[in-house]
Amino acid sequence: MKVIGVTRDDDGPQLLERERPSPDPGEALVRTLRVGVDGTDHEVLNGSHGGFPDGADHMVLGHEAVGVVEEPNGTGLEAGQVVAPTVRRKPNGETNDYFRRGEPDMAPDGEYTERGIVGDHGFMAEYFTSPADFLVPVPESVAEHGFLVEPLSITEKANEHAYATREPFDWRPESACVLGNGSLGLLTLWMLDQEYDRTYCVGRRNRPDPTVDIIDEIGSTYVDSRETPVDELPEAYEAMDYIYEATGFAPHAFQTVKALDQNGVGVLLGIPEPWEFEVDGGSLHNEIVLHNKCLIGTVNSHVSHFEDAVETLQELPAWLLDDLVTTVTDPEHVEAAFEDGDDQIKAVVEFDSL
Repeated sequence: MKVIGVTRDDDGPQLLERERPSPDPGEALVRTLRVGVDGTDHEVLNGSHGGFPDGADHMVLGHEAVGVVEEPNGTGLEAGQVVAPTVRRKPNGETNDYFRRGEPDMAPDGEYTERGIVGDHGFMAEYFTSPADFLVPVPESVAEHGFLVEPLSITEKANEHAYATREPFDWRPESACVLGNGSLGLLTLWMLDQEYDRTYCVGRRNRPDPTVDIIDEIGSTYVDSRETPVDELPEAYEAMDYIYEATGFAPHAFQTVKALDQNGVGVLLGIPEPWEFEVDGGSLHNEIVLHNKCLIGTVNSHVSHFEDAVETLQELPAWLLDDLVTTVTDPEHVEAAFEDGDDQIKAVVEFDSL
């Protein structure tokens, strides 16, 4: 079968051939429909994130997938059922407390593998196998965009954890800001715009630009960080009740504290490379303590977040999905899905259709 992978000798996506997998007991065989490409895939390719499976000379890419159950194999799933796979798996097939509790997304390094990212082959293949517990049903009506369940689940978890920090008191947020106008940032912006009175999105693009057009269509305010740095948002616009960081730009973590309003919360999702710069630690500490601000980090997601993401996917407007997906290619022309031009928002590798 055809797979898209990265080898130890080449840092670009490669069309490879592998044998079609056979499901073990408790696993289903899934025929892949579509796999999305995101920033993590680029990081895996350039070697700044992730790692190969032990002893393997290549790794199959892809962690944002949707497929159709080909062989249920006694799992209780039905043939023809559309599913989205979660990403984390048991290390070496051995369980631990995090998996027993249904919280693999909270496991520390070494207590998990991530398919298509670190230590395990991904889903960018004609077929893949997975335990049924890690396959989330997706309605056929949204199967075409089911690869978005994984990125949406990341935001579902981030929002859940961020809001949980405000549960002890009567928090009444009105303003929210997304840092980053990539596909994840734009999806999150739409989600937050359904709940908040005023929303903003910070980027570094000149008009005209397709991502800025989406921000305008959502009804949010676009902020060019080259003109208004994040820590100057309160003076230029307003202090933010909630900030969602999806840039991996290390200074944003500290600028977020300054940009938050009293009782505000910021959630960090970007993964920057090591970066040293000066920070006024005393002022940062005072801002957090004296104004009841909160800054948290979150990574990955699990089944409950995927289930919430499926519901959100069904609510996304057709215009947003059409504008968001800028490239759909087949495995033979996979290079187009990894191009990184200004017109590229969300790229998809399509293996099959319903």
